[in-house]
Amino acid sequence: MIREHYEQVKSSLHGAVLCVVTKRRTDEEVMSYYEEGERIFAENRAQDLIRRASALPDDISWQFIGHLQKNKVRSILPVVSCIQSLDSIALAEIIEKEAARINKTVDVLAEFHLASEDENKTGLNPDEAFAFFDEVMKLEHLNLCGIMAMGPHTDDEQRVRDVFLQGKKLFDALQERYGKDRITTLSMGMSSDYKTALSCGSTMVRIGTYLFE
Repeated sequence: MIREHYEQVKSSLHGAVLCVVTKRRTDEEVMSYYEEGERIFAENRAQDLIRRASALPDDISWQFIGHLQKNKVRSILPVVSCIQSLDSIALAEIIEKEAARINKTVDVLAEFHLASEDENKTGLNPDEAFAFFDEVMKLEHLNLCGIMAMGPHTDDEQRVRDVFLQGKKLFDALQERYGKDRITTLSMGMSSDYKTALSCGSTMVRIGTYLFE
């Protein structure tokens, strides 16, 4: 671990949650943060999540943050605590079916595509938000508790801030409609832009590179 970077991140959180992104890291590197008390870790590939969950302590809360293929849902559900990349009703229905099969309720975040310049990114259109939440909230084994968004790939900090403020506005609107007790998580911010995300109201940051390199 990089102590200086870790301390900088921790001192910036002010009540927000750190999600340590573990992709391409060794188990030993991951355990260095576990030993510091971190328990929320994330992977973006199903096979890596499954392997890590079997190899590392079972009190880790594993988050899935990558694009989730429908045929991978069954394999990750027994070990995942939260799927942060829910981006379609079809995927939600498959998660519901598999969660019901193992009698599990799983947290999910709706992923929104807010950075229009990043055309290859997945995610919902903000205009779909209320209709999407209305439908997913009918599913018994999904706990839809917030949203996830990524900042744009640009060095223009004002543009990054504008995208994150759009995410916060959407989050606030969802809280107003469905209640703050139910809509609790705004997952925005990664290694390059976490400070901006936190200043815009993010409640969770997903950081990997900055903590390990």
